[in-house]
Amino acid sequence: MAPAHFDFSGDVVLVTGASGGIGQGIALRFAKSGAKVAVHYHANREAAEALAADIGGLAFSADLSAEDECIGLMEAVTEALGPVDVLVNNAGLQPVLPFEAITGDAMAAMMAANVAGPMALMRALAHAGRPACAVNVASIEGLQPAAGHAHYAASKAALLMLTRAAALELGPIGIRVNAISPGLIDTGGLPARWPEGVGRWLANAPLGRLGTPEDIADAALFLASDAARWISGANLVVDGGVLAAPSW
Repeated sequence: MAPAHFDFSGDVVLVTGASGGIGQGIALRFAKSGAKVAVHYHANREAAEALAADIGGLAFSADLSAEDECIGLMEAVTEALGPVDVLVNNAGLQPVLPFEAITGDAMAAMMAANVAGPMALMRALAHAGRPACAVNVASIEGLQPAAGHAHYAASKAALLMLTRAAALELGPIGIRVNAISPGLIDTGGLPARWPEGVGRWLANAPLGRLGTPEDIADAALFLASDAARWISGANLVVDGGVLAAPSW
Protein backbone atom coordinates (compact mmCIF):
# COMPACT_ATOMS: atom_id res chain seq x y z
CA MET A 1 0.00 0.00 0.00
CA ALA A 2 1.32 3.46 -0.94
CA PRO A 3 2.27 5.85 1.88
CA ALA A 4 -0.59 8.25 2.64
CA HIS A 5 1.02 11.21 0.85
CA PHE A 6 1.41 9.14 -2.33
CA ASP A 7 -1.94 7.36 -2.30
CA PHE A 8 -4.04 8.55 -5.25
CA SER A 9 -6.89 6.10 -4.74
CA GLY A 10 -10.04 7.49 -6.30
CA ASP A 11 -8.26 10.38 -8.02
CA VAL A 12 -8.57 10.94 -11.76
CA VAL A 13 -5.24 11.58 -13.47
CA LEU A 14 -5.00 12.68 -17.11
CA VAL A 15 -1.59 12.05 -18.68
CA THR A 16 -1.11 13.45 -22.18
CA GLY A 17 1.22 11.74 -24.62
CA ALA A 18 0.97 8.55 -22.58
CA SER A 19 1.17 5.91 -25.30
CA GLY A 20 4.93 5.51 -24.80
CA GLY A 21 8.13 6.87 -23.31
CA ILE A 22 7.96 9.29 -20.39
CA GLY A 23 4.16 9.55 -20.54
CA GLN A 24 3.75 5.80 -20.28
CA GLY A 25 6.07 5.72 -17.26
CA ILE A 26 4.04 8.46 -15.57
CA ALA A 27 0.73 6.72 -16.29
CA LEU A 28 2.05 3.45 -14.85
CA ARG A 29 3.31 5.14 -11.68
CA PHE A 30 -0.01 6.87 -10.96
CA ALA A 31 -1.96 3.70 -11.65
CA LYS A 32 0.21 1.77 -9.18
CA SER A 33 -0.59 4.50 -6.65
CA GLY A 34 -4.32 3.88 -7.01
CA ALA A 35 -5.37 6.53 -9.54
CA LYS A 36 -7.90 6.19 -12.31
CA VAL A 37 -5.72 7.08 -15.28
CA ALA A 38 -6.83 8.66 -18.55
CA VAL A 39 -4.26 7.68 -21.19
CA HIS A 40 -4.14 10.34 -23.88
CA TYR A 41 -2.71 9.66 -27.33
CA HIS A 42 -2.69 11.32 -30.72
CA ALA A 43 -1.59 8.69 -33.24
CA ASN A 44 -0.57 5.51 -31.40
CA ARG A 45 -3.99 4.12 -30.57
CA GLU A 46 -2.91 0.50 -30.21
CA ALA A 47 -0.22 1.25 -27.61
CA ALA A 48 -2.49 3.61 -25.67
CA GLU A 49 -5.36 1.14 -25.52
CA ALA A 50 -3.02 -1.68 -24.49
CA LEU A 51 -1.61 0.45 -21.66
CA ALA A 52 -5.07 1.53 -20.54
CA ALA A 53 -6.23 -2.08 -20.44
CA ASP A 54 -3.14 -3.08 -18.47
CA ILE A 55 -3.62 -0.42 -15.78
CA GLY A 56 -7.40 -0.36 -15.62
CA GLY A 57 -7.67 3.06 -17.22
CA LEU A 58 -9.19 4.43 -20.40
CA ALA A 59 -7.60 5.72 -23.61
CA PHE A 60 -8.59 9.04 -25.19
CA SER A 61 -7.51 10.56 -28.51
CA ALA A 62 -7.01 14.27 -29.19
CA ASP A 63 -4.86 16.61 -31.26
CA LEU A 64 -3.62 18.95 -28.54
CA SER A 65 -2.51 21.59 -31.02
CA ALA A 66 -6.23 22.31 -31.54
CA GLU A 67 -7.95 24.17 -28.69
CA ASP A 68 -11.34 22.60 -29.28
CA GLU A 69 -9.84 19.12 -29.02
CA CYS A 70 -8.16 20.04 -25.72
CA ILE A 71 -11.52 21.13 -24.35
CA GLY A 72 -13.17 18.02 -25.76
CA LEU A 73 -10.54 15.79 -24.17
CA MET A 74 -11.16 17.26 -20.72
CA GLU A 75 -14.90 16.90 -21.17
CA ALA A 76 -14.59 13.29 -22.33
CA VAL A 77 -12.35 12.31 -19.42
CA THR A 78 -14.67 14.01 -16.93
CA GLU A 79 -17.72 12.26 -18.36
CA ALA A 80 -16.05 8.84 -18.33
CA LEU A 81 -14.00 8.92 -15.13
CA GLY A 82 -15.04 12.02 -13.18
CA PRO A 83 -13.47 15.47 -12.68
CA VAL A 84 -9.72 15.56 -13.25
CA ASP A 85 -7.67 15.86 -10.05
CA VAL A 86 -4.23 15.75 -11.66
CA LEU A 87 -3.31 16.92 -15.16
CA VAL A 88 0.11 15.92 -16.48
CA ASN A 89 0.97 17.87 -19.64
CA ASN A 90 3.56 15.56 -21.14
CA ALA A 91 2.71 15.49 -24.85
CA GLY A 92 4.84 17.60 -27.15
CA LEU A 93 6.92 17.92 -30.30
CA GLN A 94 10.72 17.61 -30.46
CA PRO A 95 11.92 17.78 -34.07
CA VAL A 96 15.54 18.61 -34.89
CA LEU A 97 16.15 21.48 -37.33
CA PRO A 98 19.07 23.86 -37.82
CA PHE A 99 18.23 27.43 -36.87
CA GLU A 100 18.15 28.72 -40.45
CA ALA A 101 15.69 26.00 -41.48
CA ILE A 102 13.05 26.84 -38.85
CA THR A 103 10.16 28.45 -40.71
CA GLY A 104 7.33 30.44 -39.25
CA ASP A 105 5.05 27.46 -39.74
CA ALA A 106 7.46 25.15 -37.91
CA MET A 107 7.68 27.60 -35.02
CA ALA A 108 3.91 28.00 -34.87
CA ALA A 109 3.39 24.21 -34.83
CA MET A 110 5.91 23.86 -32.01
CA MET A 111 4.28 26.55 -29.88
CA ALA A 112 0.80 25.16 -30.55
CA ALA A 113 1.75 21.70 -29.32
CA ASN A 114 4.15 22.56 -26.51
CA VAL A 115 2.60 25.74 -25.09
CA ALA A 116 -0.91 26.44 -26.35
CA GLY A 117 -2.04 22.85 -25.76
CA PRO A 118 -0.98 22.75 -22.10
CA MET A 119 -2.48 26.21 -21.59
CA ALA A 120 -5.84 25.14 -23.03
CA LEU A 121 -5.91 22.04 -20.84
CA MET A 122 -5.01 24.01 -17.72
CA ARG A 123 -7.73 26.52 -18.55
CA ALA A 124 -10.22 23.66 -18.88
CA LEU A 125 -8.99 22.28 -15.55
CA ALA A 126 -9.62 25.66 -13.94
CA HIS A 127 -13.11 25.90 -15.42
CA ALA A 128 -14.14 22.93 -13.28
CA GLY A 129 -13.83 25.30 -10.31
CA ARG A 130 -12.34 22.79 -7.88
CA PRO A 131 -8.91 22.15 -6.30
CA ALA A 132 -6.57 20.24 -8.59
CA CYS A 133 -2.96 19.98 -9.68
CA ALA A 134 -1.12 20.38 -12.98
CA VAL A 135 2.38 19.11 -13.74
CA ASN A 136 3.99 20.35 -16.95
CA VAL A 137 6.80 18.30 -18.46
CA ALA A 138 9.27 20.85 -19.80
CA SER A 139 12.99 20.22 -20.46
CA ILE A 140 16.43 21.36 -19.36
CA GLU A 141 16.54 22.89 -22.84
CA GLY A 142 14.14 25.51 -21.52
CA LEU A 143 17.10 26.59 -19.38
CA GLN A 144 20.02 25.76 -21.69
CA PRO A 145 19.61 25.31 -25.46
CA ALA A 146 21.01 22.60 -27.69
CA ALA A 147 21.98 22.84 -31.35
CA GLY A 148 19.13 22.03 -33.71
CA HIS A 149 16.52 22.67 -31.04
CA ALA A 150 16.04 26.44 -31.08
CA HIS A 151 12.27 26.27 -31.53
CA TYR A 152 11.94 23.40 -29.07
CA ALA A 153 14.07 25.15 -26.44
CA ALA A 154 12.07 28.35 -26.88
CA SER A 155 8.78 26.48 -26.44
CA LYS A 156 9.98 24.80 -23.26
CA ALA A 157 11.20 28.12 -21.85
CA ALA A 158 7.73 29.48 -22.58
CA LEU A 159 6.16 26.48 -20.84
CA LEU A 160 8.24 27.16 -17.73
CA MET A 161 7.01 30.76 -17.57
CA LEU A 162 3.46 29.61 -18.31
CA THR A 163 3.79 27.28 -15.31
CA ARG A 164 4.67 30.18 -13.03
CA ALA A 165 1.95 32.41 -14.46
CA ALA A 166 -0.67 29.69 -14.06
CA ALA A 167 0.47 29.04 -10.48
CA LEU A 168 -0.02 32.74 -9.74
CA GLU A 169 -3.50 33.04 -11.20
CA LEU A 170 -4.93 29.61 -10.40
CA GLY A 171 -3.60 29.31 -6.85
CA PRO A 172 -6.52 31.25 -5.34
CA ILE A 173 -8.97 28.61 -6.62
CA GLY A 174 -6.88 25.77 -5.19
CA ILE A 175 -4.92 24.67 -8.24
CA ARG A 176 -1.20 24.05 -7.88
CA VAL A 177 0.94 24.19 -11.03
CA ASN A 178 4.53 22.94 -11.26
CA ALA A 179 6.98 21.81 -13.93
CA ILE A 180 9.57 19.08 -14.39
CA SER A 181 12.62 19.66 -16.57
CA PRO A 182 14.04 16.28 -17.59
CA GLY A 183 17.51 15.74 -18.90
CA LEU A 184 18.34 13.06 -21.48
CA ILE A 185 15.91 10.17 -21.02
CA ASP A 186 16.40 6.71 -22.49
CA THR A 187 12.96 5.51 -23.51
CA GLY A 188 14.47 2.45 -25.16
CA GLY A 189 17.54 1.89 -27.31
CA LEU A 190 18.89 5.44 -27.18
CA PRO A 191 22.59 4.46 -26.84
CA ALA A 192 22.34 2.47 -30.07
CA ARG A 193 20.46 5.21 -31.93
CA TRP A 194 22.60 8.15 -30.80
CA PRO A 195 25.92 6.83 -29.43
CA GLU A 196 27.85 10.09 -29.81
CA GLY A 197 25.22 12.13 -27.96
CA VAL A 198 24.89 9.58 -25.19
CA GLY A 199 28.67 9.50 -24.88
CA ARG A 200 28.82 13.28 -24.44
CA TRP A 201 26.05 13.13 -21.85
CA LEU A 202 27.68 10.40 -19.82
CA ALA A 203 30.99 12.26 -19.87
CA ASN A 204 29.33 15.29 -18.27
CA ALA A 205 26.63 13.80 -16.02
CA PRO A 206 27.72 13.88 -12.36
CA LEU A 207 25.52 10.85 -11.59
CA GLY A 208 26.98 8.99 -14.57
CA ARG A 209 23.88 7.65 -16.31
CA LEU A 210 20.96 8.45 -18.57
CA GLY A 211 17.57 9.16 -17.09
CA THR A 212 14.64 6.75 -17.27
CA PRO A 213 10.90 7.32 -17.59
CA GLU A 214 10.61 6.12 -13.99
CA ASP A 215 12.86 8.96 -12.82
CA ILE A 216 10.43 11.48 -14.29
CA ALA A 217 7.38 9.54 -13.14
CA ASP A 218 8.54 9.66 -9.53
CA ALA A 219 9.06 13.43 -9.80
CA ALA A 220 5.55 13.85 -11.22
CA LEU A 221 4.08 11.71 -8.45
CA PHE A 222 5.82 13.85 -5.82
CA LEU A 223 4.70 17.18 -7.30
CA ALA A 224 1.10 15.97 -7.55
CA SER A 225 1.07 14.52 -4.03
CA ASP A 226 0.22 15.96 -0.64
CA ALA A 227 3.95 15.86 0.11
CA ALA A 228 4.19 18.87 -2.24
CA ARG A 229 1.07 20.58 -0.92
CA TRP A 230 2.83 23.96 -0.45
CA ILE A 231 4.80 23.86 -3.70
CA SER A 232 3.47 25.78 -6.70
CA GLY A 233 5.17 27.63 -9.52
CA ALA A 234 8.30 25.50 -9.13
CA ASN A 235 10.48 23.78 -11.73
CA LEU A 236 12.03 20.50 -10.62
CA VAL A 237 15.13 19.73 -12.69
CA VAL A 238 15.64 15.97 -13.04
CA ASP A 239 18.86 15.60 -15.03
CA GLY A 240 21.39 13.63 -13.01
CA GLY A 241 23.18 16.87 -12.17
CA VAL A 242 24.08 17.88 -15.74
CA LEU A 243 23.10 21.53 -15.32
CA ALA A 244 25.41 21.66 -12.27
CA ALA A 245 28.41 20.70 -14.42
CA PRO A 246 30.69 23.52 -15.68
CA SER A 247 30.32 24.45 -19.33
CA TRP A 248 33.85 25.81 -19.83
